[in-house]
Amino acid sequence: MRLNRILLSTALVVVALVIQVSVLARLHLPGAVPDLLLLTVLGLAMVYGHVGGALVGFGAGLLADLAPPADHAAGRYALVLCVIGYFAGLIKPENGRLKSATGPMAVVVAAAAGSTLLYAGVGALVGDTAARHVGLPGLLFSAALYDLLLAPFVVPAIMWLARRSDNDPLAEGGPAAKSGDISSGWLSSGTGLRLGGQRGLGALKLKARTRSTRVGRIKGVKRL
Repeated sequence: MRLNRILLSTALVVVALVIQVSVLARLHLPGAVPDLLLLTVLGLAMVYGHVGGALVGFGAGLLADLAPPADHAAGRYALVLCVIGYFAGLIKPENGRLKSATGPMAVVVAAAAGSTLLYAGVGALVGDTAARHVGLPGLLFSAALYDLLLAPFVVPAIMWLARRSDNDPLAEGGPAAKSGDISSGWLSSGTGLRLGGQRGLGALKLKARTRSTRVGRIKGVKRL
């Protein structure tokens, strides 16, 4: 990943984790907690692609595993978000822009349900059966509902920031870096048009003069 992507992803993940732990987790909503960290990973994955989404998901999940008050084995949520980020990145379009909101909303619902199931499945493998006591169907419904309500305010903003970071003129490999300075490109193209027009007119005048000279010589020979 490029440096600008790493810095932006780190900043967004840290902000999302702080808000989730200090604000959303204290709301005591019935069922699951709104997963702002998951929505951040989804927004970045749908711009960076499956490889970038997997890397961002793994880093975000590992940070959530280590941040207090974590009550589960380290690496558990990192695995979940890594898988979710990979599959979310597979729907990235060629130009990085989504034509409709239906696809992202479907991805949010699938990711909320999939992350809950995967988290419970990994917990069952390591002996954590908390999801059974809380009620898995209620967790699935509440997680999908909360994330779907929160997604329109989070995912588009995350995707916009990610695209803006990728279009940075100073970024390596960006559009402006490949084509050079935009202003100089416009100036050079405009100058080329003017020079080309002047050269074309000069060539036409030169041909006209040459032709008139030849005609004059031929007429002179006939007179002689």
